[in-house]
Amino acid sequence: MARDLKQLIRDAAALPESDRAMLAGVMIESLEPRPGPEVKAAWSREIERRVREMDEGTVELLDWQDVRAELFADE
Repeated sequence: MARDLKQLIRDAAALPESDRAMLAGVMIESLEPRPGPEVKAAWSREIERRVREMDEGTVELLDWQDVRAELFADE
């Protein structure tokens, strides 16, 4: 590992938690290929479908606090 990279890692580790989280997200995104127009169009259709379901009341919405409690409950 290059000396500059080691210093960069030390500097990044010293950042506040929110900045480290943002940096981690940016670095992960930089490893992923950018979605093409067909993927963006598919996501747009999916978002429109989900919003329509919410507006029509045909889908059950869950409260985040309930979902979080279930996710982190001891098994």
